[in-house]
Amino acid sequence: MRIRHYAISLSILAALMLQIMPLPILVDKFRPDWVLLVLSYWTLALPTRVNVGIAFIYGLFLDILLGTTLGIHSFAMSLVIFILAANYQRLRNYSVWQQAIIIGVMSSLYHLVVFWLQHLLTDIYFIFDYLWPVVTSMFIWPWIFLLLRKTRRQLSVK
Repeated sequence: MRIRHYAISLSILAALMLQIMPLPILVDKFRPDWVLLVLSYWTLALPTRVNVGIAFIYGLFLDILLGTTLGIHSFAMSLVIFILAANYQRLRNYSVWQQAIIIGVMSSLYHLVVFWLQHLLTDIYFIFDYLWPVVTSMFIWPWIFLLLRKTRRQLSVK
């Protein structure tokens, strides 16, 4: 049993664990979107293996783990991954810092869609703290990119 066959799933499972890991209240509002970052990397690197369907499935897992209404995160995640998959050839050619800005835009789209759907289903109101993960995801992207690229190359994931 070779680990390279499970590298994508293991990295996404690690992101799911990081997404639900308990943090102090002051730090929790800055938690990056780990699942979105990992799915974004794999979509840009291997769009034939990680696509909208995979994003929808792991979005459902995220809905279950976070206890939100089923389908909210999966819809938002699928929308973002669809946009990345449709433009992966262009986005691959950008530098890591330019990609970080695009990941920030995609993360803000993700959070705004999640907020919009939750606002339609429940009675929540927008506060600026909802967008702090956009900033942290943007700053963490270069390290996630380099770590997953190194893993992909060492394990020859194709």
